[in-house]
Amino acid sequence: MEKLLVLYSSRNGQTKKIIEAMRSEFSGYDVELVDLHTNPRKNLSKYDKVVVGASIRYGRFHDSLYTFIHHHSEQLAAVDAAFFCVCLTARKPEKAVPGKNAYIRKFLARSPWRPRTIGVFAGALKYSEYNWWQTRIIQLIMKITGGSTDTSQDLEFTDWDKVAEFARKVAGRG
Repeated sequence: MEKLLVLYSSRNGQTKKIIEAMRSEFSGYDVELVDLHTNPRKNLSKYDKVVVGASIRYGRFHDSLYTFIHHHSEQLAAVDAAFFCVCLTARKPEKAVPGKNAYIRKFLARSPWRPRTIGVFAGALKYSEYNWWQTRIIQLIMKITGGSTDTSQDLEFTDWDKVAEFARKVAGRG
């Protein structure tokens, strides 16, 4: 059975939820999930495919993403590796395309790694999980970008069909 390594950086759980949804498309693979926040060191040559997924918070990826990539950039270049980003800006169709997404462009400018497959998915707005300061900051960002400032409800913007399509592409079925 082929081996698939999935590394992720998730703050409020949406990136991990997206990965869990992808797993149904990874049948036939022995899938290993690893949290990038644990600062893992891996021998990527032991895997047939590698997927890295990371969320944006306040306009930034978690530092653990770049730490992993800088330590593993040569290995990532040598394996069949994919990257996806989870961000609220991707709730808008024009920003849900990798080539038009500012965070993907920012990632590629900072990273020595050039993933073979790139995806971008809208995340979730979980006001119920934010503290007072986070709520105010997110409300300000949402007001500026035309999003919901209503703290009485959480919103999920993820396009699950798009997630499945990306996973099938990674698995060589799409």
